Amino acid sequence: MTDTFNYGIDALTVSKTIALSEGKLRGVLCEEAVNNINRSYQYVVNIVSSHKTVYGINTGFGILADSSISPSDTATLQYKLLQSHSVGVGEPISLEIARIMLITKLHSLARGYSGVQFSTLERIIWHIENDVIPVVPEKGSVGASGDLAPLAHLFLPLIGLGEVYYRGSRYHTYEVLRRLGMKPLHLGPKEGLALINGTQFILSFAVKAVQRLHNCLEAADIIGAMSLEALTGTKAPFDERLHALRPFEGSRLVAQRLRILLHDSEIMQSHIDCGRVQDPYSLRCMPQVHGASRNAWSHLKELTETELNAVTDNPLIFNENDTISGGNFHGQLLALPLDYACFAAAEIGNISDRRCYLLLEGKWGLPVLLMNNVGLNSGFMIPQYTTAALVTENKTLCFPASADSIPTSLGQEDHVSMGSISARKLNQIIDNLEYILGIELMSACQAIEFRRPLKSSVILEFAHDYVRHFVSFAKEDRIFSDDINNITQIIRDLSFVRQVDEFTDGREIQLNQDFSGFSLL
Repeated sequence: MTDTFNYGIDALTVSKTIALSEGKLRGVLCEEAVNNINRSYQYVVNIVSSHKTVYGINTGFGILADSSISPSDTATLQYKLLQSHSVGVGEPISLEIARIMLITKLHSLARGYSGVQFSTLERIIWHIENDVIPVVPEKGSVGASGDLAPLAHLFLPLIGLGEVYYRGSRYHTYEVLRRLGMKPLHLGPKEGLALINGTQFILSFAVKAVQRLHNCLEAADIIGAMSLEALTGTKAPFDERLHALRPFEGSRLVAQRLRILLHDSEIMQSHIDCGRVQDPYSLRCMPQVHGASRNAWSHLKELTETELNAVTDNPLIFNENDTISGGNFHGQLLALPLDYACFAAAEIGNISDRRCYLLLEGKWGLPVLLMNNVGLNSGFMIPQYTTAALVTENKTLCFPASADSIPTSLGQEDHVSMGSISARKLNQIIDNLEYILGIELMSACQAIEFRRPLKSSVILEFAHDYVRHFVSFAKEDRIFSDDINNITQIIRDLSFVRQVDEFTDGREIQLNQDFSGFSLL
């Protein structure tokens, strides 16, 4: 039976948000939340009837904040607000991100400080549960006053406008409502503003990035250990005593994972007295480099989960005599850690590419380009061109969007976060990182087979065998893009890390022992 989550009452986490979006957790509005919602809406009704001037309820917006709106026009104002702010351009965001936007906005509104009707939140739940997902263009938000354009597109369907995905196809909203015998909503005072003010576009991309980057970090440790094995490197730099003297949590965790991943390896035992003094940094410094990226990930996760439980629209209604027009919609609080996470993700790709290069050099008993008959064959030379290209592309994406600001609303909104760009490009970097890790994994598996009959550790042998279900050993050249896509897919769909984790759990091995703060849960 699916567990339930109480919107507006329970604490939302990254893992719970993803579970809600995947239908593994059902979100409901309990009696306490409904009471909070109704009370907040009644405050707005009382403000309108009392003729008090309150920003966003009976005034214009942004630079038009001094324009008064008559009581009879307050509902029309909300309708026009959704229309006028629907200025997004570009390709639609994924259904998953749009679904997470609905979930995170619903949770924020259900806290009871936004002055929206219960019926509006019921309709949002209907969209989530029936998978009627709005079409939201990817570009157009500056990250303050919140994600205005994407949120306007997200909620156009509430008033019968815009487009939605329904049963695998894209429709005008009115067609779906007509088919299902439903009518558009009539928004009350302030509802339009509450719907489009907030950081849910930035936040939803952040949620997905936290999940995806965590998976890449877990995969990078496993793949890096496989490359180390293939290159007959040493595990001495992962000694617990060494990292106790520089006790950053991320590097201590990675060192621990590498020790466990390499435990009882025949390959490792075979070259203890080889006389090699040091390994290159991309092998020796995995704890420091992977660990630094883990620290950045941990910071992003912490701030993302703070935002998941925040109220980010404006103005906020405490009671009919106490409303505050502030800046909770400003995206800077996520924009900075998202940009930092861009560097963290790009660096994992950077060091992975260096390991790919080492695997091709023909040193330490491996054939040049990881193939015996090179000359006629190019071997694994060209896949590393792809990692080099992707690493460079990621570097160009590392310019911090949050370092820029362009005034909007005729100067009323004179400093904006550009966090929406930070969030989107982080996920672009992760797209590239998944390919880079896939190519390293393909290369490491190829290289390990030149160490036979020696075997690696039981965990890494399992990882190698799992990969071989999707990509075979290459005796000669073939279309490697097919292999790259196949192997990247098992990283992208989380199955590679999940399978290794399940294998270790079955053997009562804990890869992340004593480091629960770095868990996605």
